[in-house]
Amino acid sequence: MTRHRIIQPVIDLLRAPDGPRDRQLLYGDGVCTHEENKGWSRITSDKDGYAGWVRSDCLAPELPATHWITAPSTHAYEQPAMKSRDRTSLSFGSKVQALSEQNGFLETELGFIPAIHAKQINVTLTDPVAVAELFLGTPYLWGGNSRFGLDCSGLVQAGMLACGLPCPGDSGDQERDLGQALTPGTPAQRGDLLFWKGHVAWVYGDNMLLHANAFHMDVTFEPMDVAITRILEQGDGPVTAHKRL
Repeated sequence: MTRHRIIQPVIDLLRAPDGPRDRQLLYGDGVCTHEENKGWSRITSDKDGYAGWVRSDCLAPELPATHWITAPSTHAYEQPAMKSRDRTSLSFGSKVQALSEQNGFLETELGFIPAIHAKQINVTLTDPVAVAELFLGTPYLWGGNSRFGLDCSGLVQAGMLACGLPCPGDSGDQERDLGQALTPGTPAQRGDLLFWKGHVAWVYGDNMLLHANAFHMDVTFEPMDVAITRILEQGDGPVTAHKRL
């Protein structure tokens, strides 16, 4: 077993070499590599224990991160200047090593990243729902985990991990592992999670959900009663759990 990190902005974590996407990994994510076969590596993700296959050329030796991206997304520039040519884009949650800070930019191996878009690696946020709100309008992507596309469980995981709270990658595991189950009829409050078979949503406030869903094909607000009725009528069943962190 060898320690590596992800060196592409976003990569798919596949069920098998060239197989379907299960989840995604972000730049700087740490992984354990178990084997390599014809350009593919079988890995386990540090952040949630998710296992699968990635292209071997997306991996490099470990490099301790000093900062993580806390803006919804950011650019790495050729020079520490906003009018400089951009080299690549990174999503919220990506991890980088800063070599220096110049003119309000962090110098990294990718280029210069606005320092205002990052926090030191040991800093965590405090409100997972506020983190999820950063992703409003992000397109829905099955198995997605980035600002460029994510699904319901990816949205929940982004908020939890940013606040230093462990969180599995799939909604079924999240329903099993997160929070305390509440009895039916308990009034929902901000930060609760509602689960359906194959779906999860944040409770944002009074009768309002925040979730990534394939009906709207993005991250959006939806009245709770409307969502419950809609999901039931489209054949995906009733709420299976109401949980409080």
